[in-house]
Amino acid sequence: MKNLWVILLAILLFSCGEKLLDKPEDLIPKDKMINILRDITILNSARSISVTVFHDQKIDPTTFVLSKYEVDSLQFVISDRYYASLPNEYEAMYVEVEKQLEQKEEHVSEAKKIKDSLDLERKLKQSKKMKDKLKKSMDSLP
Repeated sequence: MKNLWVILLAILLFSCGEKLLDKPEDLIPKDKMINILRDITILNSARSISVTVFHDQKIDPTTFVLSKYEVDSLQFVISDRYYASLPNEYEAMYVEVEKQLEQKEEHVSEAKKIKDSLDLERKLKQSKKMKDKLKKSMDSLP
């Protein structure tokens, strides 16, 4: 009985260390893969908001991003499958994608605040000019 437990424990330990997939020769580097996943996420989000624009222009977000990074679809699928076979590494990649998306969102939010404040300032100046013109025209009346 003791030998059975030792054998079962050995099998369990060796099975945990088993590699599911061999590293492909043309594996997309992790940093490039993160950028690809980030860009695909952004374009898919944009497509869900403006379906007709993507349809009318015949743009497929995945194909567009893969061509941007000079990666073919087979290489992407093989690399994605490989990284997915390493759950901790794959999760870390998606955490990085999320982090980068949050940084971009903060950047866009800051840019929007600046634009809004500039627009408000421009409107206030226009309003002041209109008031001055109106006052001037009222002063010139007999």
